[in-house]
Amino acid sequence: MPSQTTEKAFEDAIINHLNNYGGYQLGDPANFSRELTLDKTLLLQFVRTSQPQAWQKLSDIHGLTVESKFIQRLYQELEFRGMLDVLRYGITDYGVRFKLAYFKPVSGLNPDTLALYEQNILTVTRQVHYSTRNQNAIDLLLSINGLPTATVELKNQFTGQDVKDAKTQYSQARDNHELLFQFKRRALVHFAVDPDEAWMTTRIDGKNTKFLPFNLGYHKGAGNPPNPNGYKTAYLWETIWAKESWLDIVGRFLHLEQETITLNGKTAKKERLIFPRFHQLDAVRKLTADAKVKGAGHNYLIQHSAGSGKSNSIAWLAYQLANLYNNQDTRVFDSVIVITDRRVLDRQLQDTIYQFDHVAGVVQKVDRNAAQLAEALVSGTNIIITTLQKFPFLLDKIGKLPQRNYALIVDEAHSSQGGEASKKMKEVLTIIDLSRSAKENTGHYGNDEEDTEDWVRQSMLSRGKQPNLSFFAFTATPKPKTLEVFGRLNDQGQPEPFHLYSMRQAIEEGFIMDVLQNYTTYKTYFRLTKAIEDDPQIHKKKASRAIARFLSLHPHNLAQKTEVVIEHFRQCVMPKIGGKAKAMLVTASRPHVIRYKDEFDHYLQQQGYTDIRALVAFTAFTDQETGISYTEPDINGFSEKELPGKFETFEYQLLIVADKYQTGFDQPLLHTMYVDKKLSGVKAVQTLSRLNRTCPGKEETFVLDFANEEQEIIDAFQPYYEQTILAATTNPNRLYDLKSRLDGFQIIWASEVEAFAKVFFKPTEKTSKQDHARLNALVDPTCDRFKRLPEGQQEEFKHTLTTFIRLYAFLAQIMPFADEALEKFYAFARLLQSKLPKRLQSGAFNLTDEVSLEYYRLQKVREGQISLEKDSASALKPSTESGMPGEKATQAKLSEIIYILNKRFNTDFTDADKYFFSQIEEELVQNESLSKQAKSNSIQNFKYGFEDIFLTTLIERMEDNQDIFTKIIDDSEFGDAVKNWMLEKVYDRLTQETPAI
Repeated sequence: MPSQTTEKAFEDAIINHLNNYGGYQLGDPANFSRELTLDKTLLLQFVRTSQPQAWQKLSDIHGLTVESKFIQRLYQELEFRGMLDVLRYGITDYGVRFKLAYFKPVSGLNPDTLALYEQNILTVTRQVHYSTRNQNAIDLLLSINGLPTATVELKNQFTGQDVKDAKTQYSQARDNHELLFQFKRRALVHFAVDPDEAWMTTRIDGKNTKFLPFNLGYHKGAGNPPNPNGYKTAYLWETIWAKESWLDIVGRFLHLEQETITLNGKTAKKERLIFPRFHQLDAVRKLTADAKVKGAGHNYLIQHSAGSGKSNSIAWLAYQLANLYNNQDTRVFDSVIVITDRRVLDRQLQDTIYQFDHVAGVVQKVDRNAAQLAEALVSGTNIIITTLQKFPFLLDKIGKLPQRNYALIVDEAHSSQGGEASKKMKEVLTIIDLSRSAKENTGHYGNDEEDTEDWVRQSMLSRGKQPNLSFFAFTATPKPKTLEVFGRLNDQGQPEPFHLYSMRQAIEEGFIMDVLQNYTTYKTYFRLTKAIEDDPQIHKKKASRAIARFLSLHPHNLAQKTEVVIEHFRQCVMPKIGGKAKAMLVTASRPHVIRYKDEFDHYLQQQGYTDIRALVAFTAFTDQETGISYTEPDINGFSEKELPGKFETFEYQLLIVADKYQTGFDQPLLHTMYVDKKLSGVKAVQTLSRLNRTCPGKEETFVLDFANEEQEIIDAFQPYYEQTILAATTNPNRLYDLKSRLDGFQIIWASEVEAFAKVFFKPTEKTSKQDHARLNALVDPTCDRFKRLPEGQQEEFKHTLTTFIRLYAFLAQIMPFADEALEKFYAFARLLQSKLPKRLQSGAFNLTDEVSLEYYRLQKVREGQISLEKDSASALKPSTESGMPGEKATQAKLSEIIYILNKRFNTDFTDADKYFFSQIEEELVQNESLSKQAKSNSIQNFKYGFEDIFLTTLIERMEDNQDIFTKIIDDSEFGDAVKNWMLEKVYDRLTQETPAI
């Protein structure tokens, strides 16, 4: 075989680059001690050279045995503390402290520390024999000052082997009892590499060894892109293993995660060494590099899919931003504020950063009140972790802040960051300094007219980008508003994320499940008929919604779906994941949860099933129809906090939810989801993503969808499958269109807005107790004029006003407005909105008594995998809250609305089918026996005689429509639905009209 195709040639290429360009020396395998599993010669050389005074002091203590005593002490510390801690913090022997590695200082303020950093000796050693029992050798060993940090197994496709063989070699031929492979004690990470792919693990554990990909990603998926200059994996030795990079990873990224587990009253510690995946390392480095050059005042959107290890990414980023210095050796951020609702992140931040610094108190958790947060900001705490809910209260609590720069890391950024909550956050950190500057420049506030304009500008400047604030927003599913606020413009002028780890890549790399892998849609076919004699003129949109609600809550609908869900779960889902599989039923509302739970319990009792139990999750409410109040603990029998733990046990299998737990609920045993709710956009992705967590034995997921079409799900997922971009930006001129439309109603007067602004924008020290009453007095005349508008115009005005307020609050995050009049109008509009009369309930529709179910059928229409396009250019549409009326609400006859609904749901009953039922109905109405029974009996008693005659009539006409006849006889649910409908129809006609003679 030519030498250029062998594994040795691959090995040579790596070593030559590391020696010539990567800052490494070639290690001598003969100097590697199999007993100690380190290079004693190189280690002692480093210690003597870098710390001569300490070495002399130790020599004075130990004399001629100083080397053996030092090595003995090092060996003990490695056994007790592990390689990572020893490398970072050195060892102490008889009171003499030694550093075993020097990490690059965060600034150049101390040249002596930088000189020590340069004394590190990194080596790459090939074919290292590590065992005292055999002649096994590792292909490459990367060491820092003689201490092993990484092993590498190389494979080459030209020899018939690839990275899979390297992983197999580690799991089958590398004994974790050998010191080199013992967890924590020696090598920290183990790489399996071929010319195309790289994988790594931090624990060799036989068949349980778990490798993670360490690839760049290609076309927003897994793998590596082609490299025209050589190997696809060249980034590994050209970038990752390079001296400065490798020391940075060991010093500021590797993390020992510790978890205390209690079992049967006994506690044990579970440890996991976290080595950053490529996208985590890349994101943190690119974010800090950009902030180092550009300083504060910039927004960053990090679109990292579920399964990306976001908690660790945030911890690493927070630590490094808190220690970031620019090229002038000035600290970039005075404080880093992490905004999250995840409790686990607080503990993780504390643990991670303590391992880096061994200093307590670097992270302060704000969990009491806004005053605690204000105190943390004033004291200059390096890293503050708090919740979004506490931020708005700061304006009332905080005192004067010195001029400082802040980095705000937003965990799971949503559109709430684009409104008033975000504005208040920025006001906390900026408006005091702005006010101070205004005073210092003028010496006073001037006359009232100038004061008002000045205060308006200050309020405007508190929105949009601020020179002392940088946002770092993490999300898996950015909404259009999030993209506009935090995204960067690409070459086409479209906002896009600063960094991407796509859903596609996470799926292909095996970190999350593909929730569209097994997706079955059911289509609800139904036909509604008017059950009242007249055909009233009604509002089309309201009636459509009411009819849809009537149908979705119809007992027959829920009963049939309940049977489908339970029987499918018992037959197909229960055996999954070793019999531990769980399922979630997503419903349209809280009343749906209650009715589904009743149907579930009834069906389970009816069938005698004792191996399935269902829980519910919803926020407490009072049913408007019955007046009954419902709470989750009352139905489940235990507190809301206990639900996640209870659901994980063998006792419960199904969880029925309404909104609650559709996001932020991580249960790896969740295998199947039943969807009986319309989903779209980011909500569809977030809801279905509850299934995507991996766990041992979970090989697939399953979705049974009663409510959505395949294309709707594709449309929802496609923008988030790879990179999310925005098709265009929101046009701020829509605000002026909206304002013109509001002005056209002639109820908001400019003079009153101006008078309002003079009071509203007063500084705190200028306000008085009469201001609140004055603001109300200025808004009330507008409310009175509003009440005099016709009802239709009132609704149109309120809709336009609401849209203006939302759009202004959003757009103010993207660009600083220079229109002071618009700012005044916005402030006035917000208070006006809160005072306008609430929507009247008289227009609500209740169609239970007006509409009956004519035909109902549940039919499977699709089963299989939903495939998303790769390398797609799918983009989200921008915010379009223009408030411009679309198609005018029209009045339509109820029969027309029913026709539209039937068309929408693709009902496949023909005219002949309907004629078949009409014939039967007419024949039953003409039956003299039934006519007499109807007039002298309730419908409950009438149905006993009706059933026999109905069946006889059906059989007599079976030849007219064999398909429907067979369906009625074979499908009991369908047959009962037809019979019950016909019963009510015939009874109503017989009791209200005289049959024709």
